[in-house]
Amino acid sequence: MKNIYTLIAVIVLVVTAYGCSSESRDGREKHEQEIEEDNMVAYPGRTFNYKQKFNDLQQKQHAVASRIGLKRPPKNRADAAQMRKQLVEVKTCDNYVVDELTHSVPYLIPSAKRELDAIGNEWADILRRNNLPHYRFRVTSILRTQEDIRQLQRSGNINSVTQSCHCYGTTFDLAYFGYDKVTRTRDYMHEDNLKLVLGQVLLNHQRAAKIYVKYEAKQSCFHVTVRE
Repeated sequence: MKNIYTLIAVIVLVVTAYGCSSESRDGREKHEQEIEEDNMVAYPGRTFNYKQKFNDLQQKQHAVASRIGLKRPPKNRADAAQMRKQLVEVKTCDNYVVDELTHSVPYLIPSAKRELDAIGNEWADILRRNNLPHYRFRVTSILRTQEDIRQLQRSGNINSVTQSCHCYGTTFDLAYFGYDKVTRTRDYMHEDNLKLVLGQVLLNHQRAAKIYVKYEAKQSCFHVTVRE
């Protein structure tokens, strides 16, 4: 009988300990999920007219894309795969997220990939220097094949032209909404203010003759082509 009582006491202790551990774990998870973003902070940069500043037209961008990019636009995904030695893969990283691409593939020529990374690094530097929470911007379109272009045109995309810069691996689109917050703090930034940070970075690189930029309001993105 004494052994039975001892066994019961051990079981009670084990169950109690597990229950406390479980509650503690659940409590931590609940606390992590309940971080409220109630303190809006802002980048103190000066606003500007995006449409006016970023008006590098298709003809200008296509001229440089066809000169420094792939020798010819890939016909389809299989054709693009044959050109992989000339390209570098673009992956989600600390500073940007590559969207689930439906009408393009995540590859750029090396100089365009370096420029995208440089934009990401400067973006992160501005946020850090101003003691702002870290976010990632989104890359929404990269290398398109001729087949991708035709599908976009059939879907009614008015910005999808047959002679697209996206077909040369020199060009990428950056969304100016839907940023991904990385730091888990109560501080947050309004999307319009994050757009200003990204716009400032692109303006710096445009002024340095590194990129052409077109502001595409209907597609909600900055259309960027590397210049060298």
